[in-house]
Amino acid sequence: MAVAVCLETPTEFRRYTCADGNNIPIGTLLKLEDPHTVAATAADNDPFAGIAWEEKTASDGITEITVAKNGVWDITTSAAVAIGERVSISGANTIAKVAAADLLFANVGVAEEACIGAEAIRIRVNSN
Repeated sequence: MAVAVCLETPTEFRRYTCADGNNIPIGTLLKLEDPHTVAATAADNDPFAGIAWEEKTASDGITEITVAKNGVWDITTSAAVAIGERVSISGANTIAKVAAADLLFANVGVAEEACIGAEAIRIRVNSN
C-alpha cells in the first residue's frame, strides 16, 4: 500500500485518538471515525481526516496520533485527474477526481499535476 509523500511541510496539525491495534505508517491517508478517532482509509467516500504525520505501530500502547491537515503531498490516484480538479478518497491510500455522487467530507484537496492513469501526483491538501 503506497503512502503519501510530503512535498511541502504542513502548517496545521491535530491530535486524534486511534486504536492501539492499528498499524499506521507515516503518510497514510486517514478517515474519521466516531468518537474523534482515525484509521487508515479503506473505501470510496471515507470521510477524510488528514495524513499521518507520525508512525503508529500496532499494539505499542499508544492511542493518539498527530495528523497533518494541509500541505502539498504526492498521493496515488486510482484514475485520470486533470490539473485543478478537486480530489477525494477512492480507497485505501488512493484518491480520484471528485464525482457528483461523492460526499463532501471525502474531499482531500486540489490536483496540482495531471495524470492519465493510476500514479502519484502532487495534491494541495486542504482538510478542515
